[in-house]
Amino acid sequence: MTLTYDVVVVGGGIVGLATAYAITERDPGRTVAVVEKETSWAAHQTGRNSGVIHSGLYYRPGSLKARFAVEGARRMTDFCARHDIAHDVTGKLVVATSVHELPRLRALYERGLANGVPVTELGTEQVREREPHVLSVGGLHVASTGIVDYADVCRTLVALLHERGVALRTGAGVVDLAVHPDEVVVQTRLGELRGRILVNCAGLYSDRIAALAGDPPPVRIVPFRGEYHELVPSRRGLVRGLVYPVPDPAFPFLGVHLTRGIHGDVHVGPNAVLALRREGYSWARIAPRELAETLAYPGMWHIARRHWRYGAGELLRSVAKPAMVREVQRLLPEVTANDLVRAPAGVRAQAVRPNGDLVDDFLITGGPRTIHVLNAPSPAATASLPIGDEIATRVGERLGALAGR
Repeated sequence: MTLTYDVVVVGGGIVGLATAYAITERDPGRTVAVVEKETSWAAHQTGRNSGVIHSGLYYRPGSLKARFAVEGARRMTDFCARHDIAHDVTGKLVVATSVHELPRLRALYERGLANGVPVTELGTEQVREREPHVLSVGGLHVASTGIVDYADVCRTLVALLHERGVALRTGAGVVDLAVHPDEVVVQTRLGELRGRILVNCAGLYSDRIAALAGDPPPVRIVPFRGEYHELVPSRRGLVRGLVYPVPDPAFPFLGVHLTRGIHGDVHVGPNAVLALRREGYSWARIAPRELAETLAYPGMWHIARRHWRYGAGELLRSVAKPAMVREVQRLLPEVTANDLVRAPAGVRAQAVRPNGDLVDDFLITGGPRTIHVLNAPSPAATASLPIGDEIATRVGERLGALAGR
């Protein structure tokens, strides 16, 4: 049986669910379906991160990431409080571990101020008062950073969407779709759906969904695996909260950091290595065809040529635990190899342009009947409610334009 909706959302991570939430919040009469290929919600990027509610400190002033992260942190905290979701506004430290990092730390402070982030400069002793075991020559304190389990947030969103009559389908992977002048037809493993508008929040496969819809994407998704360790329970006392290094502005990755999660565990990581498939959560998970497509992409050649030294270091930390331990010791000198055990990895869906540039902002494209979220890695979970509002606005504009034809 074919079912028809105003909007069909592809992807059941936090961005897809928040989009359905925003559409039905704005217009309760709108009919919406969300289809997810896995048998559970939030199975990939959303459910495989360190659970940080980001402040918006790092991002270029005026960018979508900066605007949506700052607003998103406030709204995510409010959403969790309103729906009794366990969370905590802990604040975080960004620390310089050598004097040559101090100019970058200062620049980060100024960027935080430009973005409206509550950020304070700290001296070495002030850092030590907050994190006695952390090495630093100075730091920043960011008051608005928090922690949450985003899978819990998604469970609440699913319950709210169910109450609103949204059609929620797991195990409904998209196998084909077609955009016609009067409708979008989506073929899934559970049957056919028709919609007036398609919203693509497919994360690691968002570029493929865009191509299926007849909208050639200007980027390719390149999967980067982030591998985590965690402190053994007896050593969790080494870290009180969240501690980050000064990031390298040439990369969208924040570097190996320390995160005390909402459940009391302390995550250490991640690194960033090329995954051997789009959902390649370990070296053993390989998809030869997907890997060949990634390696054949010109943007990947440019990345390899420009950043091979960086990539070699990340690879070494992946395969050699002593190298990872040395990286962690830059922040936490007392850590030993025995203090760290492997934790589940995540894969970042990073959009890359053909010239090798890593897209550093959220990227949303589309046509008259389509909206494609083509770059929504971290801080997308933090920013999911504002992202959902942005997409809901675009849905409304498209439906209005179609009604006026």
